[in-house]
Amino acid sequence: MPRTNLNDILIFMTVVDAGSFVAGGQAMGLSRSAAGKAVIRLEERLGARLLNRTTRTLSLTDEGRLFYERGLEILASVDEAEASVAGRSGTPRGVLRLAVPGAFGRLVVLPLIEKYLRAWPGIQVEVSFTDHLADIVEEGFDLAIRIGASASTSDTRLAARVIAACKARLCASPAYLAERGEPRYIEDLAAHDCLFFTSRNQRQGWRFRGEGGGWVKAPGRSRLRLDSGEALRDAALTGLGIALLPDFLAAADLAAGHLRQLLPDVEADEAKIVILYSDKRLLEPRVRRFIELMVEELGHHG
Repeated sequence: MPRTNLNDILIFMTVVDAGSFVAGGQAMGLSRSAAGKAVIRLEERLGARLLNRTTRTLSLTDEGRLFYERGLEILASVDEAEASVAGRSGTPRGVLRLAVPGAFGRLVVLPLIEKYLRAWPGIQVEVSFTDHLADIVEEGFDLAIRIGASASTSDTRLAARVIAACKARLCASPAYLAERGEPRYIEDLAAHDCLFFTSRNQRQGWRFRGEGGGWVKAPGRSRLRLDSGEALRDAALTGLGIALLPDFLAAADLAAGHLRQLLPDVEADEAKIVILYSDKRLLEPRVRRFIELMVEELGHHG
């Protein structure tokens, strides 16, 4: 098989991203006809049809989808090669792949992604919204954001950076408190149903500042453990128990009276917001710039 013209691959991928030969050709400075011929050349070299064509739409064939995904990997490798030469002055390009907690991702990270995309037109972003611990290296993520109990890692392939911390508040619904009573002291939690976060055998522990200034582990039984921050909030709203929720997740329900804060004078342990990323000497510009944006917007806690 003759060697494929790399420019034909770029044209093919641009056509797929743009959704048409006209828009894809314009993005590459080509006519519709030139873009179409480039894709035909590529298909002839590969001996496979990459695109299903109709008068109005284009869609990837199975072979085209596979080739497009491999093309993304090639572009990522090119970006990494450029970063190794360009260093800190490199311009972000390619696809940034993120794994973020569901609620934090939607409420906090999405607005940052909007700024990021506006600042760097050559970037695409793919986001997985999940509270499960992702295997960043194996699943192909550039970085993952984790909060609190799920933020720690023993994976030596990863670097961890604390970029911020958020206050957490004990919350319960008025209905739960009407039935079970309101705890007045940390010790009173032993008589209540506590809703804990858990993920892959990592269970959230509650710590509060005691009278002597040290941290005190809160007592409390847990009949329900969940691996989603939003599910914890929903369970608290339903009256299933007391939850320790970060501000960004609880603020609206507290203001509306759907939840009530408990032990407001007791300081709860902050939930650290951590970025996990591949422990490489030189980060690609697309990864480094996004980390810098998060630090700038959320505030660094050392």
